[in-house]
Amino acid sequence: MEHWNHLLSESIQSADDLKNHFGLDDPIFNDIINRYPLRINPYYLQLIDQPEDPIWKQAVPDPLELKDQICMDDPLGEEDLSPVPNIVHKYPDRALFLIAGQCAMYCRFCTRKRKVGSRQMSISPVTINEGIYYIRDTPAIREVLLSGGDPLLLDDDQLEYILGCLHQIPSLEVIRIGTRIPCTLPMRVTDKLVDILKRYHPLYINTHFNHPKELTIQAKECCAKLADGGIPLGNQTVLLKGVNDNLQTIRSLMLGLLKMRVRPYYLFQADFTRGTDHFRTTTSTGLSIMKGLIGHISGMAVPTYAIDAPGGKGKIPLTPQYIIEQGDNLVFNNFQNRLCSYPESLELSDS
Repeated sequence: MEHWNHLLSESIQSADDLKNHFGLDDPIFNDIINRYPLRINPYYLQLIDQPEDPIWKQAVPDPLELKDQICMDDPLGEEDLSPVPNIVHKYPDRALFLIAGQCAMYCRFCTRKRKVGSRQMSISPVTINEGIYYIRDTPAIREVLLSGGDPLLLDDDQLEYILGCLHQIPSLEVIRIGTRIPCTLPMRVTDKLVDILKRYHPLYINTHFNHPKELTIQAKECCAKLADGGIPLGNQTVLLKGVNDNLQTIRSLMLGLLKMRVRPYYLFQADFTRGTDHFRTTTSTGLSIMKGLIGHISGMAVPTYAIDAPGGKGKIPLTPQYIIEQGDNLVFNNFQNRLCSYPESLELSDS
């Protein structure tokens, strides 16, 4: 058994495991896990320093998950945008293809909390082929994002089959993989896996780190393997209350990612996913953080702050307001909060 598979087999997955490891002895944890599956593998477990720290909050069930009466099961309307099972076709030229039902660690804030890791996430060779056929028969799709669950938890042969089929579709120009494996189980990224992935360029990976404590030596080695394989790496962070909802944490995370050759891509406002209301922050918190990033650190380390609008309406970027007046001159504050102006039109004389 490969090392990463052994780690998965040793994961915390039950209420008894929670009791044995953390002393959490309350019948409510059975109820939570029956509704929202639990998995904390030993690698991610050792990142927890103490109860309620940023790693704990992402991984350990919270009774508040069952008390959420505000959020929705399917906040992004994915089920209504699914022409065939496990394809979400929201944007005209790209599609989301759910190819895996499990993750190395079940994030308590997951957008697909309603089904990932459960029987609700029905993925089979039949649905995989139906998805491939849909993409092949819809030439407007020039880009596909593989997600789930976590695609990199598939066996090498399964993943290569899917990548090979997609790579042969003439109208498909780009393949992206969304994975949290570099953060939650970096040893899964073996030399063999990298050799497979780099056969199918142009291929991009967007990973998901939320806190500087996740930028471990193992995570850095994993990202280095992928980058050395010619795979461009981006990162999507979710703004989470009590985890990373402050400027110092996000700044440290973004700069650390850039040092690892991982380009910060999105900082997402947490979705309205049922069971996650206790993680949500205000947009004013996110805008304040962005104002502390823009101009103060390298632009390469500044993500786009965005909301994924409920009901499948798409990603909406949010930017701090700098413009004060727009007329013959654009009047604005710069990143130092100094008043500036810029002429909207210049009369240029011939010379």
